[in-house]
Amino acid sequence: MNELTSHEILDLARRTLNVEAEALQMMAQRLGDDFLSAVNRILSASGKLIVTGMGKSGLVGRKIAATLASTGTPSFFLHPGEAFHGDLGMISKEDVILALSFSGETDEVLKIVPFIQSNGNTLISMTGNPNSTLAKNSDIHLDVNVKEEACILHLAPTTSTTAQIAMGDALAIALMKARQFTSMDFARLHPGGSLGRRLLMTVGNVMRKDDLPIVAADCSATEMIHKVSRGGLGLIVIQDGDEIVGIVTDGDIRRAMESRQAEFFSISAIDIATRNPKTINMNAKLIDAEKLMTKHKVNSLLAVDDQGKLQGVIQIYDIKL
Repeated sequence: MNELTSHEILDLARRTLNVEAEALQMMAQRLGDDFLSAVNRILSASGKLIVTGMGKSGLVGRKIAATLASTGTPSFFLHPGEAFHGDLGMISKEDVILALSFSGETDEVLKIVPFIQSNGNTLISMTGNPNSTLAKNSDIHLDVNVKEEACILHLAPTTSTTAQIAMGDALAIALMKARQFTSMDFARLHPGGSLGRRLLMTVGNVMRKDDLPIVAADCSATEMIHKVSRGGLGLIVIQDGDEIVGIVTDGDIRRAMESRQAEFFSISAIDIATRNPKTINMNAKLIDAEKLMTKHKVNSLLAVDDQGKLQGVIQIYDIKL
């Protein structure tokens, strides 16, 4: 076995990327009425978009179905072999079928075409051969033909599967825009994800509300240090009754120790406090808290109720979990 040099390895990688990039550019130039018809037909359907395919095309089909489902187009993957042996009952008359087969001659896919036609479903095919059996028996054909596979043997599906994935993404994004699918819609479908968490959860859901480090304006330097250490938030809140007067951060304390030196232990909290600290309503979404922190370049916000009373503290680390 010949050992490749670093230069040869990088050349192979660059060739692969260039071959696939060129194929996508050519495919983009071919887009036209068939793509528009596919988008419009899927949009007008009252059922789901069912994706099917075998082998590598099946793996791509699963990805496409997942992308569609998460961007506002109800979709699921149906294995053609399983469909032929009983799962065709999963297809309702209102559904649209997207069948993937690069050759357009995949036996397992072709076997379910008669049922799709007799059931009255629209069949959209995605193949690399417009003259294939599958393409000719489809209502709409999406051309994902590529000049060559990136595989050095021109055998393993590489460029062809990249083309299929890209066409699936193009469909999903066009449908997403046509449906006016928003970031809030995305969050509802991804409640466990980072974006979903920030868009759906409120400040009150995650804020620190117990044992808040609250002090009076005349709190001594020594007590400030103890309060900041025990509070675990890197700050203390100065209050006069229910009124928020200011905050002092651990950074404020360090800077005061450096600048005031010997007189440091004679100061009070109010002497080094930030007056009118940034606050946010506890019912605000986490994403609003994140935007406010970014805008004002702070890591903490005081969470208040509708009357402006302190209810908790939220920090950027609580949002980024």
